[in-house]
Amino acid sequence: MKKIRTGDQVIVTTGRDRGKQGTVSAILDQKVLVDGVNQYKKNVKPNPGAGITGGVVDKTMPIQISNVALIDANGKPSRVGIKEVDGKKVRFLKTTGAIVAA
Repeated sequence: MKKIRTGDQVIVTTGRDRGKQGTVSAILDQKVLVDGVNQYKKNVKPNPGAGITGGVVDKTMPIQISNVALIDANGKPSRVGIKEVDGKKVRFLKTTGAIVAA
């Protein structure tokens, strides 16, 4: 069971974007894409066949999964644990003990 999933609200704990919050949009091996975090400028060539105009676009780059943490009810970063409730594995926040909704 993965501790961080698509759609989770996370906060960046290290790096130049430390403290920024966002929603996980994709998981790539040991990296995640978080909306609005780790934005870079990318030069794009025009491609009329695909309807792409050229220029500089903002691109969200992946960030290491170890550099993000789930946000608890207090807005603080929290580690995630896994426990069994009624025969099912569930994720819970270690700071508050609250169960994370699937």
